[in-house]
Amino acid sequence: MAAPTCGLMLSDMGADVIKVERLPNGDDIRKLAPFVAGVSSPFVMMNRNKRGIAIDLKSSEGQAVLKDLIKDADILIENYRQGAVEAFGVGYEEVKQFNERLIYCSISGFGRSGPYSSKGGFDLVAQGMSGLMSITGESADRPVSYTHLRAHETDSYLVCRLL
Repeated sequence: MAAPTCGLMLSDMGADVIKVERLPNGDDIRKLAPFVAGVSSPFVMMNRNKRGIAIDLKSSEGQAVLKDLIKDADILIENYRQGAVEAFGVGYEEVKQFNERLIYCSISGFGRSGPYSSKGGFDLVAQGMSGLMSITGESADRPVSYTHLRAHETDSYLVCRLL
């Protein structure tokens, strides 16, 4: 959620943000409740003030559309697992060839090197791996996430500050 939250903050400040969703299913947030008139409220909240486009990032046509968008962009923010953007043909080394002024922001739960670099990371993973979830909830029940600890928001504030 760090990249979507960062994009949200930038769009709230007036930036022209284009959210790219992958085809065929789109953003996973579209499936989160509650729903109002059949639309996910979290999706609407996280994507306010953003334009959107759905692209098949695995197809050469979709990759060409994405590169076309990036050619004129000021900032690219991504939070895919290691190697994903390179597979789409838009890793930093590729992108700097056709947009050398682009600010390329890559956000990852575990960094780009080390034993967990290929794993996906998000708030609940950090809470679980840190042991925080083991001390929440009732002892007889399963662990409970701490909803006020929002690592992606902290990351997003930092990234927006740096941008």
